[in-house]
Amino acid sequence: MTIPLIFALTYPAYLLWAAVSDLVRMTISNRLNLILAGAFFPAALLLGLSLPDIGIHAAIGAGALVLGMVLFALGFMGGGDAKLIAATGLWLGLDGFIALLIYTAIAGGALTLFIIVTRKFFWALAPKLPKWLGQHLEARTGIPYGIAICAGGLLAIPHSDLWARLAPHIVVMFHFG
Repeated sequence: MTIPLIFALTYPAYLLWAAVSDLVRMTISNRLNLILAGAFFPAALLLGLSLPDIGIHAAIGAGALVLGMVLFALGFMGGGDAKLIAATGLWLGLDGFIALLIYTAIAGGALTLFIIVTRKFFWALAPKLPKWLGQHLEARTGIPYGIAICAGGLLAIPHSDLWARLAPHIVVMFHFG
């Protein structure tokens, strides 16, 4: 397995880990967010992103952290979600980050609507389900927004400058002709 493939798998794997963690425990660990953010820098250097481009990615990540903190302070998302938006934005660059916000908003709206409707009609099933699943039917439980961020982050991949650099490596690895 080559280095580019390892990095190509790191980003989606950590997003999926965050989504599952949020679904099951309603929390996204700081360690997960730090590893995701930290893995960006060696990936960017190995894929040939220039230092100014890395700086732009870092600025987007920092701006995303501020945005996430504001949304957290307003009660729109959890602290882990705010940090996940920042770590995800770091990987995506400007166009990818804009796509992330759009896709996450759409996925978050659909997820929220699904949970609200499910709570309305199936709340009585909560005690009969495994705790990790039944908790989402209780009105006092929040929305596991890490799922929406994961969906947004995966859908935003084609819009990222880093991923544009990674794509040729992946195509070569899977070329069997």
